[in-house]
Amino acid sequence: MAAAIPPGGTWFDTLNKSFADVPVGDNGISTTEFLEAAESLVTLFDLLGSKCFAPVKSDLLGNIQKVRQRQLAAPAESETLQALVLNELKTGKHNATEGLLWLVRGLDFTVQALRHNLNEPTAELSNSFRDAYGRTLKPHHSFVVKPIFSAAMSATPYRKDFYAKLGDDPAKIDAALRREVEALEKIVATLNEFLARKETQWK
Repeated sequence: MAAAIPPGGTWFDTLNKSFADVPVGDNGISTTEFLEAAESLVTLFDLLGSKCFAPVKSDLLGNIQKVRQRQLAAPAESETLQALVLNELKTGKHNATEGLLWLVRGLDFTVQALRHNLNEPTAELSNSFRDAYGRTLKPHHSFVVKPIFSAAMSATPYRKDFYAKLGDDPAKIDAALRREVEALEKIVATLNEFLARKETQWK
């Protein structure tokens, strides 16, 4: 069950961790805070209200778990996501690295949908999510998975109903959403660049 929105606040105030608060340094992105922020943002799919989004949420949570398992197994080598990946690959394994790759794709899909909806004030969520899916996850999905995600895109609520769940003050909602989206866009871009490097390939 979603946490209650505080008086005068927004849904974003109920999150345990915002991507805007994830430490990003020269050495990399802090693993613990990143995973906490990812888990917090995944609850967004609960607001969308459709059972069709259960596979999307489950996929994201499963990939978060893969990264966390590696972090717990080798905490000293996993303080940043970059260190976690490079140290795991040295062992000849890539379970967490692959999990992070798919997690970043899922977060990219989510943030692109939200960015599209921010930039297009009249766009319905279904259009924003469908557009983002085509540019992020769809090229990597099998013919078995694509219909599942397509069903979720079609089951999104109306824009006005979704934003009503985020709070009562449109200006505060817009500011909070922009803060989260901008922070996540930067993190996704950094991780996409890192995961495209030669030293992070395992195939």
